[in-house]
Amino acid sequence: MVNSDLMVEPAYAADLIQRRQRSEFLSSIKGTLYTAIKKNPDIVPSLLTLALNDAVTYDKATKSGGPNGSIRFSSEISRPENEKLSAALSLIEEAKKEIDSYSKGGPISYSDLIQLAAQSGIKSTFLASAIRKCGGNEEKGNLLYSAYGSNGQWGLFERQFGRSDAEAPDPEGRVPIWEKASVQEMKEKFSAIGFGPRQLAVLSAFLGPDQSATEELLASDPDVFPWVQKYQRSRETVSQTDYEVDLITTLTKISSLGQQINYEAYSYPVKKVDLSKLKL
Repeated sequence: MVNSDLMVEPAYAADLIQRRQRSEFLSSIKGTLYTAIKKNPDIVPSLLTLALNDAVTYDKATKSGGPNGSIRFSSEISRPENEKLSAALSLIEEAKKEIDSYSKGGPISYSDLIQLAAQSGIKSTFLASAIRKCGGNEEKGNLLYSAYGSNGQWGLFERQFGRSDAEAPDPEGRVPIWEKASVQEMKEKFSAIGFGPRQLAVLSAFLGPDQSATEELLASDPDVFPWVQKYQRSRETVSQTDYEVDLITTLTKISSLGQQINYEAYSYPVKKVDLSKLKL
């Protein structure tokens, strides 16, 4: 008799295989990005802005734009709001070459890779903060981040893996030049895509190379000031819980604006096993 535990519905078994394939591929991508960012940690602010600028082209009225990889096109990356992001895009392109070389389920989309690079950048800043709190001791910093960090909060973000790339640049005029924009202009842009002062404050690291200067500007607005203060205080704690959780939640929402996720992306056929030939 065949053990009932082996009588798995074919569709369910296929789903489990796809999940495992996607999980293993995602793990490899994280490794590639971690190595690339570790070699050039100063690129992190640009990676964050690259992900934000690719996403906030989303237009609610027309359901167009969003995190679709359109920022890769030369006519879009050369726009004034993106003029300092070429190095970040170059890192993405080099990482993509490596990732595509080992992918078994087809090339990774720019839209996925850009958002995953932002995730890797954020994680690197979280880890760096933990190491600083341990007096520069990397081993203790890693232990601190493992014990109190936010790794467990990334589940929903990582399930949104299977975005499609745009075939043309997004329309111009949808993204502010963050370093020149007033707080009111930033608030209006965030409001247009369904976000408020809280999300604006928690994404301060995405709005330019100098987070402190950005937060000083944001704090001049009475609507944004309480949130800036909240997250600054949170970053001073051991776990940074409020800041990290809200940042991950906000990035998760922004990185899926207008996207239809293909949850079968990057999976691939596997050799079928003839169960009749198995010795049970």
